[in-house]
Amino acid sequence: MKTPFAGHAPPAVPAPPAPAPAPAPAPAKPKTPVRRRGNSLERWEIALIKAMIDHGRWPNDQDILAYFTRPTRSVNHRAIAEIRTKSKHTAVRAATVEELDGFIASWPEIDAETGLSIRGDELLIKAREAMISAVHTFNSAGLTFRAELFIVTAVIAWTYLLHAWFKREGIDYRHTRTQNGEKVVMKTPGGADKYWELAQCLKHDRCPVERGAADNLNFLLELRHEIEHRSTSRIDDTVSAKLQACCINFNDTIKSQFGAQYGLERRLPIALQFVTFSPDQRALLKKASGLPGHIVTRMEGFEQNLTLEQQADPRFAYRVFMVH
Repeated sequence: MKTPFAGHAPPAVPAPPAPAPAPAPAPAKPKTPVRRRGNSLERWEIALIKAMIDHGRWPNDQDILAYFTRPTRSVNHRAIAEIRTKSKHTAVRAATVEELDGFIASWPEIDAETGLSIRGDELLIKAREAMISAVHTFNSAGLTFRAELFIVTAVIAWTYLLHAWFKREGIDYRHTRTQNGEKVVMKTPGGADKYWELAQCLKHDRCPVERGAADNLNFLLELRHEIEHRSTSRIDDTVSAKLQACCINFNDTIKSQFGAQYGLERRLPIALQFVTFSPDQRALLKKASGLPGHIVTRMEGFEQNLTLEQQADPRFAYRVFMVH
């Protein structure tokens, strides 16, 4: 039989402290997709370059490149070499002799006011002209439905402007659908590619339009919907602040995204000839001007969905206060 131990037990050795948990790895930053800027050649340009190479008058790639470089787009001479060596664009047919002669005879075909290429920068030229037309129309004496005409034309201007931006950034702005597992470009009834309307442009995650300006455009799109589908009484005075903001926002965007030289002030004063009203006066005008109920409902419903900060943003509604 074992004698029970009667001495002192050795002191217990404390367990080593548990290692501190490793810090959780920092969440990976989402990668910004690298977009190919839209400095590639268009099909009509590739066809002309092929004709120039076949002609033999332009043996130097740099000489050919000079015909297709413009302020809004630069093209690497490698693009010409790829056509010359037939490593790319083999499916594009060469332009005819007549098409080449017509191109050379009219080159440089540029807009005298801006220096933009009439063919290559067509979208940007159309955007400017549409907004200039909207301002001229609104400021013309004797017109009754000036606001409606301004809204419709301004929407066209903004659509062209954003199409020009997407094109430059290499973003495909055509409507597509999935067919048999493949992405297919949607077509218009006439067979042309169907491009994004303004509302779709504003939804793109890289759209360059600032929040207040986008709110302004979405408001005008809501109003245009009512104009298109139901008759309206005169709304000039009640939406004047939004129309002025729309014009100023366009001018700011075209200058910030494409260059100050394309601003509208080179062509005309961008101030619209509005009568200026305080917010309280505009509220009374809505009641007294005979606006249809559906227009008042649509306007008020849109603004109620905005925060006070959004409503106060001058890019949403440009307000001038008179000091007496």
